[in-house]
Amino acid sequence: MQLNIKKLGLSLAAVTLLAATSVYAADAKKVSANKSASASKSSYTENQFLDTFSGKSKSLVSAKLGAPAKKELSVKPAGAAGFLGKVGADEKNSKRVNVEMWYYNNIVNYDPKNKYKETEITFVNDKVMNIAFFNNR
Repeated sequence: MQLNIKKLGLSLAAVTLLAATSVYAADAKKVSANKSASASKSSYTENQFLDTFSGKSKSLVSAKLGAPAKKELSVKPAGAAGFLGKVGADEKNSKRVNVEMWYYNNIVNYDPKNKYKETEITFVNDKVMNIAFFNNR
């Protein structure tokens, strides 16, 4: 009788293991299908890219393009206020401006066979304000 209980326990463990691996495999297949669906539009022409992303939010860009290859934050150089003097707005009364650049590689075509090496998207307060395409970096 004790031998049958051990066999039953081992059988249940084996069935549970098989069920778990099949569920994991199905989930992995769904994830890869979702990634390929979101990456299906992996390249754009220059005009398509500009029309799609100009003036859009950071969250929309992230949702459509995924994580950038590189991010940079723009910072005001030390001593810039003294150099500029009174030109422009009064710093004490102005709002903080957050400028961030995101870089993507090989996503914009400049002709049917060639892509720009790098695309820079500049966000000002979480909105796209500038888009640049580079081959010389």
